[in-house]
Amino acid sequence: MVFFIHISLPAPPSFISAVHRRSFAARSCTALRFNLRANLLPFPEQNAKYHKHLNAAVDVVYKACHLCLDVKSSLFSTDGKVLEKFDNTPVTVADFGVQALLSLELNKLFPDIPLVAEEDSAFLRSRNLAGTVLDAVTAKASSTCKPLTQDDVLEAIDRGGKDAFVFGSKPATYWVLDPIDGTRGFLKGSKALYVVGLALVVEGEIVIGVMGCPNWQEDLSEKSPAKMKEHTDALSGRGTIMIAHIGCGTWTKRLNSSPELPNVWTRCFVDGSDLVHKARFCIPESQTWESLPLSSLFNAASDADNVGDNQILLLATCCGSLCKYLMVASGRASVFIQRSKEKTIIKAWDHAVGMICVHEAGGKVTDWEGSEIDLAADQVGRRIIFPSGGVLVTNGSLHHKVLKIITQTLTV
Repeated sequence: MVFFIHISLPAPPSFISAVHRRSFAARSCTALRFNLRANLLPFPEQNAKYHKHLNAAVDVVYKACHLCLDVKSSLFSTDGKVLEKFDNTPVTVADFGVQALLSLELNKLFPDIPLVAEEDSAFLRSRNLAGTVLDAVTAKASSTCKPLTQDDVLEAIDRGGKDAFVFGSKPATYWVLDPIDGTRGFLKGSKALYVVGLALVVEGEIVIGVMGCPNWQEDLSEKSPAKMKEHTDALSGRGTIMIAHIGCGTWTKRLNSSPELPNVWTRCFVDGSDLVHKARFCIPESQTWESLPLSSLFNAASDADNVGDNQILLLATCCGSLCKYLMVASGRASVFIQRSKEKTIIKAWDHAVGMICVHEAGGKVTDWEGSEIDLAADQVGRRIIFPSGGVLVTNGSLHHKVLKIITQTLTV
């Protein structure tokens, strides 16, 4: 028997104003249903040591994605235009709201597992936005014996803040959370592939990961017209959730599939490209192709139908690092390459969940010297990673070839 829950999405009026702020969770809305079986995993419990943790992670990332959709629906009209100008306030509400929500939900189930996350509550306190975030979180949080308060939300955010705890040198079990990877693109509407990313690390090893991308759309470019129609008819809306469990593979399903159709998981595999010049690349928005070692051999083209000699296909992607991991793990891209910058700190939450999703899909992630990323290099806070040269994410088949080009270019 299949059950459905109705989740309320708010109508367009501003949630920021004092008049509407406290009624955020109760406004009239368009009903959106998702399957209660959403947290049933695609592999047997006996095969997955962290089955319970992954089930909980899937559930909270689902809630977090819908929190983001709630906030965005207050900003955009149906044609994607911004209804009101709020500087960065909606990003703040979504980002801090997701961290508070996940912190609250995970702490109920796993009170002994600490959280490493991006935000602390100082900014919210300085801007007096705790009440707005409370409304967004209350709309999605599990019921409790007493109503949530602003202090509950602020404390939940700080549970993952930089001053929450000190690990020391011994490996630990902890969650790594990026509440919204690609925050700066949040206001770009449906083009923003922002990601809610959550991973569990046990003694230095990433054992589970969940990524939710509300704006993800399936790539139908290589499907037949009949298959394209089948997918168009079968799937409503957009969005995907990707999961990985050590030894159990990487899987995806639609974030919002039609209530009348089964909501099933699909196994993910990296693509089979083994020629560098035939591969599909993606890079950070903050970096140019010319700043990367491969540019000494290949120019970049953005049009798949017009890739010439000595050119590679560079895919355009908006927002963050995690959506690039999602692209490689799902087979849409072959390589994601990021250069370390002298003045830029690379954070663990921008990579941890993506690493296990790519690994379990058959790919590989290392630094530019071919060494695995050390999540425990930051012994105190487990927040910073130190990849030599940069981060290289590939389908595996191309990894040695790309590393060879990087080495040859940097030693000339």
